Amino acid sequence: MKKLILQIIFASLFSFPVNAQMVSCRLTYSVKGWSIFYKEYKGAGAVHCSNGQSANVAIIIRGGGLTLGKSEINKGKGRFSGVFNVNEIYGDYIALDVHAGVTASAEAQVMTKGEVSLAISGIGRGVDFGAALSVFSIRPR
Repeated sequence: MKKLILQIIFASLFSFPVNAQMVSCRLTYSVKGWSIFYKEYKGAGAVHCSNGQSANVAIIIRGGGLTLGKSEINKGKGRFSGVFNVNEIYGDYIALDVHAGVTASAEAQVMTKGEVSLAISGIGRGVDFGAALSVFSIRPR
């Protein structure tokens, strides 16, 4: 009986999940919106992960700060880190956004949601300038 108990304790101390490997997930997206101190952008995207999982997503960006303008990003790309499963991408990411553009717009940000991070970059068009603290929300579509 003692031997069985010791085997169970030993096995539980040294057993690790077999599937717990991080995956690489990439986001392609487009958003458009406006800002006058308050900022609101909406759009859609797709996520594809190295383990074959994928998801279509809705994106909503809301925030505030010293910001003014109207623009759209058509060729946005992002990369998630700290992800084990595509379902971990959903939620609200905190972002500090500094932007400026006349006719051509560009953005690049790194944001976090707990242990999951997202780095994005994109190009588009519009007229905008300023800085804002935003929530970048990703929802199932």
